[in-house]
Amino acid sequence: MTPLRWIAAYGATMVVFLAVDLLWLGVIGRGIYQRHLGHMMASPPNWTAAFIFYAIFIVGIFVFAILPALERESAVHALRMGAAFGFFTYATWDLTNLAVLKDFPTAIVFIDIPWGVVLTGTVAVSGYAAARWLGA
Repeated sequence: MTPLRWIAAYGATMVVFLAVDLLWLGVIGRGIYQRHLGHMMASPPNWTAAFIFYAIFIVGIFVFAILPALERESAVHALRMGAAFGFFTYATWDLTNLAVLKDFPTAIVFIDIPWGVVLTGTVAVSGYAAARWLGA
């Protein structure tokens, strides 16, 4: 696959990630996060930091889920590895916060980790499909 096609696959994966995550954060889960973390939330968010996170996280999804799934030619592998990557990364963030931040709400841990599994698994399958469609 040409570099331009890899960039297009990365871009398509990014679009799906942003759409799904912003729907969750901005609409579906907004009240939950506001209720539990409102006193800690920045207004407005630091969009530069958010964009850097998204850019790096998508690379991680490619390395740990999409590329291995392309080698196996398996969307199921993309889903499994994406879900696992989401579990480990979101668990790291949530459990570290629970360990070191005073009054970090335990409820967020039990909401956020499953969300990371669903989000990252979904995005990995979408990125896999985009890469296949683009000729990977």
